[in-house]
Amino acid sequence: MAPTAPPPPGTGSPPGPAPARPAGPLGELPAVHAAVICVALPGLAVSPEHGQLTGHGLEGFYQHGRRLLSRCQLKVAGRDPIAVQGRSISADRARFLAVVRTAADGGPDPEIAVERIRQADGTERITLTSSSARPLRLPVEIALGSDLADLGAVAAGRAGPELPASVHDSGMRWTSGAAHCTVTAQPPPTDALASAGVLRWAVELAPGGSCTIQLNVRNGRPARPPGQGASPLPSPQEARAEGDDPRVPALLHRSVDDLRALLVRDPARPADLYAAAGVPWRCGPAPAEALWAARMALPLSTRLAAGTLRSLARLQLAGTDAESGRIPGPFRDAGPYLPPGCTGVEATLAFPVVLAEARRWGLPESEVAELLPAAERCLHWLAGALGDDGYLAESGPVAAGLVRAETQAHVHRAALLGAELLSECGRPGADAWRARAGALRERFRTEFWLDDLGGGRPAAARTADGRPVPLLGAGAAHLLDTGLLGGGRLAPGLLDKVQTEQLARLLGGPALDSGWGLRGLAVKEPGYNPFGHRAGAVRVHESAVAVTGLAAAGYEKEAVSLLRGVLAASEAFGHRLPEMYAGEQRTAGSVPVPHPAACRPAAVAAAAGIQLLTAPAGIRPDAPAGAVALDPMRSAPLGAVRLAGLSVAGEPFTVRVSRLGVGMVEQAAAGLQLGG
Repeated sequence: MAPTAPPPPGTGSPPGPAPARPAGPLGELPAVHAAVICVALPGLAVSPEHGQLTGHGLEGFYQHGRRLLSRCQLKVAGRDPIAVQGRSISADRARFLAVVRTAADGGPDPEIAVERIRQADGTERITLTSSSARPLRLPVEIALGSDLADLGAVAAGRAGPELPASVHDSGMRWTSGAAHCTVTAQPPPTDALASAGVLRWAVELAPGGSCTIQLNVRNGRPARPPGQGASPLPSPQEARAEGDDPRVPALLHRSVDDLRALLVRDPARPADLYAAAGVPWRCGPAPAEALWAARMALPLSTRLAAGTLRSLARLQLAGTDAESGRIPGPFRDAGPYLPPGCTGVEATLAFPVVLAEARRWGLPESEVAELLPAAERCLHWLAGALGDDGYLAESGPVAAGLVRAETQAHVHRAALLGAELLSECGRPGADAWRARAGALRERFRTEFWLDDLGGGRPAAARTADGRPVPLLGAGAAHLLDTGLLGGGRLAPGLLDKVQTEQLARLLGGPALDSGWGLRGLAVKEPGYNPFGHRAGAVRVHESAVAVTGLAAAGYEKEAVSLLRGVLAASEAFGHRLPEMYAGEQRTAGSVPVPHPAACRPAAVAAAAGIQLLTAPAGIRPDAPAGAVALDPMRSAPLGAVRLAGLSVAGEPFTVRVSRLGVGMVEQAAAGLQLGG
């Protein structure tokens, strides 16, 4: 399927190829894999590596999903600076370095350096520094342009022409209907030409001197990102890693920084924050991704999970019909041979799981009690949606009774963790949910397992008439994600021991393990496409699910291979993991191939980085019981590592894993019983 332009942010649209826009040719989705992206929602800046904003593609400053400034082109002494470097220096800031040659230069060495520090909040500082031995007087001009277009329209190639500018205060102003934007400059320009949108200065530089011009892009709405205030997550300085592998602290720092930058406030209750799915395409609510991100970030804090759960509880469908209790969400493409899956159903099944596991990590009982009715409504919806066979069929007009294996894994996890949540909170229904989970296991192991000469495999799905869909893909990793119960125990899986061993072999084999992580579809499957976002590309979230599931099941060799692959890929991406990248096979000297439409940063990828780095420690808390157990990977795949700034039972938690794979708790809440 050719990629199409995504709908506007805020619609909760699926990642990757999105539903077709109403009219116009396909294939206009701008590539963003080489863009330098600064994000601190609701602010966003998308830049090319050279730093000049030309108005092409997605380039520009955005606030609340609207492009405020599309063009910002600098000339010094009538010349375009020569770009030498452009890179992100934090989630919300980028640095672009250029040099300028003038007619007076006596040789090949430029004497003027130009540094541009661009921030997601709409601030840009342009500093000219002279290395000349003589004073310089240089004309500087900045050409500005704005279309005030919605991000969705920009992505679809329908932004429209630039708007006429007017001189305003110490800069420019653009207006379109109720929308407006102003750019102010300090120091004020010596000249402003509205017809061309040009601001001019006559800059004087003493020998070795410098001069700074600051631009502020504003639209009158608050631009303070929630992640920079009372964030539910620790700062990258507080959550830190150290050890043998220098990539480990770099990945943790960037993952925490990016996840904080993607936090948005719930309009209904601004104190509650959740993670937007990713930029630039998906800045709006995406319930399933928000819950996955919150779950994977539990080692850092339960506060993100609490805010996310409260926000989604307010979206829960009410009433008395069959849909009551379900969390709404859009459909998401599931690859070439399966119908789209409903992300709302996925979120509904994840809700009781995240609440139950957040309680294990230390979510206060008062907050658990507040959210428990919403979890019960999710389970009530599930009970009514299950078929007579105990399976949950896919919803939607083209699903036609199809039953997906991955969905049954979500059902099974929700049933078991939901049962324990109900039991420990004194609510009825726990025994019925355990019985449903047991019946589902027994039936699934028979009806979803396909025997073959290679040892067998799980079916990806079964059709309404019972025929298996024998596709092997990354979705099978969810069969190993069983969930955390009390006492540091893991819930039983849908597969038996022999089937689990075979699945581990398949997940660790060359058909799925690309060397950079887990492919979405095995290479020999029909429809395999290394760039297919659910047909062969590596999705970081699913790789993290596979690593933790394999390690928990005792298949450390396969888990370590996937972990090291993603860690190597993260280094190539500057430790800012995209939501997906091509499933090309890793070879000597190769680097991972970007996907041109991947969100980067993406909440599930950033949170997956956190989970991947904490997984080798094997932290299994049970805060209600006042205990925490460690089950570290014995092969110590990250070498010696120390993780600080974690949180268990609401208090700081620090753990160390030695080169021999021995775990030791260095800091924990007083009275927390430590076990192995």
